[in-house]
Amino acid sequence: MPPAHIALALLVAILWGFNFAAIRIGLESFPPLLLTGLRFFLAAVPVLWLARPAVPWTLMLAVAGSWYVAQFALLFTAMAAGLAPGIAAVLDHMQAPFTILFALAIGERPSRQQLTGMFVALCGLGLVGLSIGGDVTIAGFVLGVGAGASWALGNVIYKRVGAVDLAPMIAWLSLIAGVPSLMLSIVVEGPTPVVEAFITATWASWAALVYLVIAATLAAWWMWGYLLTRHPASVVAPFALLIPAISAVVSYFAFGERFGPLRLAGMMLIVAGLAIVALPLHNVWRRWSMWRTRAGGES
Repeated sequence: MPPAHIALALLVAILWGFNFAAIRIGLESFPPLLLTGLRFFLAAVPVLWLARPAVPWTLMLAVAGSWYVAQFALLFTAMAAGLAPGIAAVLDHMQAPFTILFALAIGERPSRQQLTGMFVALCGLGLVGLSIGGDVTIAGFVLGVGAGASWALGNVIYKRVGAVDLAPMIAWLSLIAGVPSLMLSIVVEGPTPVVEAFITATWASWAALVYLVIAATLAAWWMWGYLLTRHPASVVAPFALLIPAISAVVSYFAFGERFGPLRLAGMMLIVAGLAIVALPLHNVWRRWSMWRTRAGGES
């Protein structure tokens, strides 16, 4: 990757790393389902000038329902229930091993490296589960894991979409997700809390919503798609490993989030598992073996 593209990938990781702090601030004024609906309804503004992708409605509904509605409704509700941004980012990125599990159901055979990474990440998830208490409730933990599973389900469904222009796809998926999320908010959270949220929302929560719409949804996803169309996924995907780490650091300084030994060990195992899944370790090992063979021959 040229330096400009590396900088772009790092910028995406930073934008998504701060995303979880923005969610925490937004939830101070908006109920979770309302925040979900507003995020995607506002992100759908480009549909006014972007044509709908040539993808069947049923497939778009399935992707939007899993990627956007289910994932973020569960994630936002988990954080509203007290799940801190740092641990929320780690649990949400369990999507990588969950994607492998769901892919098994459709007949895909994961590599030995992917299975190893999945096992390591699931062990880390178990340690995080054992650390439940205090600022991590059972409900928050289960909902956070559910968000990662919803993201993974969307990944498997999206495989059927094929090659499409990502910008209109994001906008139209946002529209499909935003409308039912807002309706669900009115039904579940009630019209009175929704109206009160608009009246009493702080400027910080409005700024967080703008960040979620423009930076975390439209800009970051467009840049990520731009990189994926110009480089192999194995080159781009490892930059996503920075997101949980950045989120944990931001949460530590912004909200005083603390990680006990058991939880920290679990989080590190999850990130290690993600690294095993995402990084081209077989290429590293092959190059290392070639270098050793060459060095031995020269000596």
